[in-house]
Amino acid sequence: MIVLGIDPGTANTGYGVVRRGRTLAALDGGVITTSSSAAPEARLTEIHARVSELITEHRPDAVALEDLYFGQNVRSAFAVGQARGVVMLAAGQHGLPCSSYTPQQVKGAVCGSGRAAKDQVTRMVQSLLRLPEPPRPDHAADALAVAICHANRAPLLAAVRGAAA
Repeated sequence: MIVLGIDPGTANTGYGVVRRGRTLAALDGGVITTSSSAAPEARLTEIHARVSELITEHRPDAVALEDLYFGQNVRSAFAVGQARGVVMLAAGQHGLPCSSYTPQQVKGAVCGSGRAAKDQVTRMVQSLLRLPEPPRPDHAADALAVAICHANRAPLLAAVRGAAA
């Protein structure tokens, strides 16, 4: 199974591609960066186009996104929601299922605690994927963590769906 994990944002959208076989392996990771001087629709178009390219390149079985976190800044939450939307559109255009995970679910899946610190998540991603260096920048590490979360949950989710049918 190959999972494209996404840490959505308008300025920086992290992505990570993980393959689950006998072990987990990182296939790709990085950040889609858009210019703050560009119009919002141009930024979203750029995110959509790059995610579509990643889907075509890696042919994932699923896309996993970090869920929207409403902090103090509602404007930034709306922007993240728009970025999530164009990622989901790209997945839908390629016929891929999307799953969303809260930051606490991702931290719990990777570190065993939903309250893990950001640096602990990065170190665990490095360990689980057997990377020589911690993944950088943070958005890429977060996206890899989302992909790991889904890759580890997908077999259980499929079994539950099969049992319910």
